[in-house]
Amino acid sequence: MTFRKKLHYFLVKKLQISNKIALEIISNGDIKINQSIVYQNIIIDSNDEIEYKNEILQVKKELLYFAFYKPVGIETTLNENIKNNLKAILPNKEVFPIGRLDKASEGLIILTNDGTIYDKILRKEFEFEKEYLVETDKEITVEFIKKMSEGIVIMGKKTLPCKVEKITNFSFKITLIQGLNRQIRRMTYKLNYEVLKLIRIRIGAIEINDLLPGEFRRIEKLEIFSTLNH
Repeated sequence: MTFRKKLHYFLVKKLQISNKIALEIISNGDIKINQSIVYQNIIIDSNDEIEYKNEILQVKKELLYFAFYKPVGIETTLNENIKNNLKAILPNKEVFPIGRLDKASEGLIILTNDGTIYDKILRKEFEFEKEYLVETDKEITVEFIKKMSEGIVIMGKKTLPCKVEKITNFSFKITLIQGLNRQIRRMTYKLNYEVLKLIRIRIGAIEINDLLPGEFRRIEKLEIFSTLNH
């Protein structure tokens, strides 16, 4: 995960010096952040390259972003004490998943080592859309689509209005901006339906396209946020 701290705290720890000396080094212009001289005690993070008198104290981290198809049966966790965890099939040991998909569900997850994008993807105030294809055990009715779209009370709260579209007699597409625990499964259950298959096919502007379970592709940060207005 990405850390954020004042520059002088980093220098104190890295150079084993006092706060006073660290602040003097900064004010003298002896520090470069990402190849630019700084004179202020700014906030830095683990993505910054930090240089002191031609010595690199911290190498700029390469930020990685992947679109990954989580297979059914895999837990969205890096905890190696949990069976069938995600860690064994990650494309890079530095990355972590943004958000979750329950074990019985499959589809798109964004993997990254950039902690700065975490909130923008998960917090509902950013209105970051997540789109799913869902197969059910009973025929989809007009009433079902209406109730799902308007929101359903689960876990003591009503879900936000969302986009729901019938695809076939036994499947529908749903687009959410919130991500309550097992939200789609709980919503359909309240209407006496059972989810047989659930696939996340889109997160923001990133689509699953032709990825197969367990596959991944490299993406860019700008792709992730290309449709976000915040």
